[in-house]
Amino acid sequence: MNKKSGTSKAAADKLVKTIRRKTRQTYSSEEKIRIVLAGLRGEETISVLCRREGISESLYYSWSKEFLEAGKRRLSGDTARQATSPEVKELRSEATTLKECVADLTLENRLLKKSMTGAGEFEE
Repeated sequence: MNKKSGTSKAAADKLVKTIRRKTRQTYSSEEKIRIVLAGLRGEETISVLCRREGISESLYYSWSKEFLEAGKRRLSGDTARQATSPEVKELRSEATTLKECVADLTLENRLLKKSMTGAGEFEE
């Protein structure tokens, strides 16, 4: 009987972890920045801030570290950044257009080679 209750406890723990993982709140970058800046202002303690926002202190400190490191990289001249969604869509569209252009030119080139050799086989 003891073995069976241990198995059901493990299953229950697994179920609880799964539920917590699926219902975990995600924070946007703006929310993270707002929380980190509130902590940096020092108007209230980090523990009170974290309790009010419903996050752990370790999560706050990891966000704070990422925030400060990103600012440090930016100020030191590292201007590389992540592309925004519209930029990615535009670049993909341009790449597709260029691929179609290359395909058209390749086909035209092959047709011209065939017409020049006359035999239907083109020489390379």
